[in-house]
Amino acid sequence: MRARIKREDSHGNEVITVLTKVDKHKGLPVYLQIMNMIKKEVLMGNMKDGEQLPPVRTMSKTFGVNINTVMRALEKLSNENVVEAQHGVGYFIHANNSLDPVIIEKTREYVKTLKERDIDIAITKMVLEEMWKKVRV
Repeated sequence: MRARIKREDSHGNEVITVLTKVDKHKGLPVYLQIMNMIKKEVLMGNMKDGEQLPPVRTMSKTFGVNINTVMRALEKLSNENVVEAQHGVGYFIHANNSLDPVIIEKTREYVKTLKERDIDIAITKMVLEEMWKKVRV
């Protein structure tokens, strides 16, 4: 099951956020998978500051998990100031830390080049992790 959240960006373009079922056999706690999925959508600019998340029960069905698991993920995201709970209303995105569109486009170009050279995602991850270790900020 997938939950599709449709909205328009500041240029009038339709943006669709897709939340999908979690992998209970992944080895990563389910609540962390939910947190990561929401954080990824925020970083990619698919979920904006002030945007309301689907109801907890809907997310529970979408992710295929117990409602308490969704609540745990949302509470932790709230502690990290990624979402904000409004009692009786729901949860809203509270973060404004989406990536610059230029970074997203450069990443897209990088991935396209790697795919054109038949470099798979496992090697790409290793290269990225190695670069991550070497770059100093």
